[in-house]
Amino acid sequence: MPPTIQEVKAQHEGRLLALPGVVSVGLGQNPDGKPVIVVGLDRPRPRTMARLPQTLDGYSIRVEIIGEIKAQ
Repeated sequence: MPPTIQEVKAQHEGRLLALPGVVSVGLGQNPDGKPVIVVGLDRPRPRTMARLPQTLDGYSIRVEIIGEIKAQ
């Protein structure tokens, strides 16, 4: 049985967050309603984006530029 998207996210989240500019890793949907892993960047970072895989364990990766995350 293949892993769930939650399991895949949990397995890879630490490695993704260690990449320069990655500020979040979450779950979302593509326009067709299929689940995707959403990687949030603080700003456009071509080198980081080039290092991100297109998929993880069969789940697509979507990159969003969300800005810096600041604690309140």
